[in-house]
Amino acid sequence: MKAIKTVQHLALAALAMAAATAMAQAGKGVSQPEMNYQAGGSPLVNEPMHQSTNPKAPPMTAAEFEKARQTYFERCAGCHGVLRKGATGKPLTPDLTTAKGTDYLKVFISYGSPAGMPNWLTSGEMNEKEVDLMARYIQHEPPTPPEYGMADMKKTWRVIVEPKDRPKKKLNNYNIENIFSTTLRDTGEVALIDGDTKQIINIVKTGYAVHISRTSASGRYLFVIGRDGKINMIDLWMEKPDNVAEVRVGLEARSVDTSKFKGYEDKLAIAGSYWPPQFTIMDGDTLEPKKIVSTRGMVVGTQEYHPEPRVASIVASHFKPEFVVNVKETGKTLMVDYSNIDALKVTEIGSAPFLHDGGWDSSKRYFMVAANNSNKIAAIDAKEGKLAAITDVGKIPHPGRGANLLHPKFGPVWATGHLGDETISLIGTDPKKHKQYAFKEVAKLTGPGGGALFIKSHPKSTHLYSDAPLNPDPKISQSIVVYDIKNLDKGFVTLPVAEWADLKDDGAKRVVQPEFNKAGNEVWFAVWSAKNKESALVIVDDKTLKLKAVIKDPRLITPTGHFNVYNTQHDIY
Repeated sequence: MKAIKTVQHLALAALAMAAATAMAQAGKGVSQPEMNYQAGGSPLVNEPMHQSTNPKAPPMTAAEFEKARQTYFERCAGCHGVLRKGATGKPLTPDLTTAKGTDYLKVFISYGSPAGMPNWLTSGEMNEKEVDLMARYIQHEPPTPPEYGMADMKKTWRVIVEPKDRPKKKLNNYNIENIFSTTLRDTGEVALIDGDTKQIINIVKTGYAVHISRTSASGRYLFVIGRDGKINMIDLWMEKPDNVAEVRVGLEARSVDTSKFKGYEDKLAIAGSYWPPQFTIMDGDTLEPKKIVSTRGMVVGTQEYHPEPRVASIVASHFKPEFVVNVKETGKTLMVDYSNIDALKVTEIGSAPFLHDGGWDSSKRYFMVAANNSNKIAAIDAKEGKLAAITDVGKIPHPGRGANLLHPKFGPVWATGHLGDETISLIGTDPKKHKQYAFKEVAKLTGPGGGALFIKSHPKSTHLYSDAPLNPDPKISQSIVVYDIKNLDKGFVTLPVAEWADLKDDGAKRVVQPEFNKAGNEVWFAVWSAKNKESALVIVDDKTLKLKAVIKDPRLITPTGHFNVYNTQHDIY
């Protein structure tokens, strides 16, 4: 019997390998930029978890299980989910995997699939022993990370400088509205850089791999959140701006913002977690956690329960005392009324699964959020508290916050780039004066190739900038493309930003995230290489598209995102 089963497994594996190879040869597989993006790691790799076993699964030693668990959270959890219930990738629960068998699973781990599974063996990312380990691991019950509640948060909450002891007026001569907060991804820091002098003001210790920086409504405080769920509150009025409070709101997180509606400025802060799936409302002066709300629930459309709906982007409404909370797997936008957090009101708006990032249109009424693996953009009407429209766009939209343009024909439009193709989609956003174009994809621009993460413009600029740092071609990932807004049909020009950085070694030199200064006449780019390689910031003159300055410093280790204080405060992009 054992021999028969082995033959059956090998036959299945051969069929799977033939199918995977044929589809790969036909060019139907996912692109390398998509794989680079989806196969991201998780901070949960360092969290202790209990080993669960499935008696029907092939045996594993405790050491093997722990090694496989680490590999899974480093490479797979971002796509398949912490609980392996499926996210942008397919579910990998034992009821499905044990029926396939080890040999069958090894083939798909080795060769990948057109649905998005990377080819871990043939790409050289894993060896045969590691493939075998992972094929056995995913047949066992997934270990569950611990929950993380109020008591856990309070243990990490620290007020470094009490509000009463903070400056009563600005104590420095910096033009704080033109300060840039630059993420130093692999060192757990942000660099605060003077946008006028191009000098580093301070290197501030933060959580790991800061995802975003957000400015308070008043412009005084900077809030940053690491992927490990740690939030740091930085006071820009201090003689040397630095941390005044910190807290950890979860084991993995991405989003933070503060209250901006009139009368509530700087009163509250909010952060969303990937694990546990929840959001937390905090005191705006001290980061003391006040309210935790779970996002577990039913998926839009199918109405099936999902145990791990991660909180993606969060923004503060300009029309009401509300936070706009976008939940990834369930495809829901939650309008969280913070006027009374003891009697919290949450309005649930269903759009499309896999909500991710997005930005306001130019009127700041409509939040344009990407449902990335649904290939759609949802427009959320913050004034009326409803879904305005869902627009089909290209493959895996990833706008960052997108870009607002005044198109000569279509009027105000909002734009997004894509991870999965070379296009930039323009969507009309003016239902009053340009009703026929409102929330429709009115134009597609052709870019250099997939792998774009951020696009950016500015009300004072006539240019639209796009990066493509995840494109496998170094010529593309090390450059920026620029469009003339007044003549979009003529295509783009390419700026060799990494070449301008003139770095001394052969690092990756990926160019990422265009960001304007306050005046709108400079565009800053990060030239991002490995932790042991030289990186830089490159500044381009927006009028001439010529190199203006390069910032190099040994402390600028793996710079990625960077955020101008004024533009972030006022949602200018």
